[in-house]
Amino acid sequence: MTATIHHPPTHEDRPSSPPPRLSLVPAGSAPAPLDGAWWPRSRDLGAELPALTAVLDPLWGRITRVTVNPTHWPTVPRKVPVAGHVVKVGWFLAEQDPHGLLLLSYRVGHWTLLVVPPQTTPVSAAWLMAAASDPLGTSTASRLMEEAARLRTVAEADRAVEAVWDSEGGMKPAAPAARPRTPAATATTRDGPGAAPGQERGEPRAPRRTSGRNQW
Repeated sequence: MTATIHHPPTHEDRPSSPPPRLSLVPAGSAPAPLDGAWWPRSRDLGAELPALTAVLDPLWGRITRVTVNPTHWPTVPRKVPVAGHVVKVGWFLAEQDPHGLLLLSYRVGHWTLLVVPPQTTPVSAAWLMAAASDPLGTSTASRLMEEAARLRTVAEADRAVEAVWDSEGGMKPAAPAARPRTPAATATTRDGPGAAPGQERGEPRAPRRTSGRNQW
């Protein structure tokens, strides 16, 4: 892949930029794959880097060089004028995470930031910036982007289910009608009404025995 080389205007010719959207790991944290996240407003490095370095220079020392993967940067300038100095810009394909930005400070060190795509929704960007600045994080920039995409898919599926629910009035399916209760069978009892002692109800009554005299 060939990166487009662009010669930008000087820093004095640029209008003032809004503060960068930036999230960094706490100072003194153990080394991790990422040192934070940066959410630029465009893919124009010449326009975005001055505001970023203005915040990072006092924290990390003067940023003298940055490198990117040109996969997501249509134009990669050789140099970017910033406040008080010039930042050199380089690019790598296989050697650098396509979602990462490497910053180097002369004789101080280097740091890696996740670059949150400019078009990212605020909810997803907030999650990415929090995850990238977690001092206990172990994920690379690309791994976090994959996880954010998975979470978006889950959220969209949930919204689709809710939309179907709302379209149906939010009602649960009607419960099946209750079956009528079957009356309990009445047990035949001994000595019940109309039955002689010792006789089952419904049996024919035995003729009464009489004495040998005629009954008038």
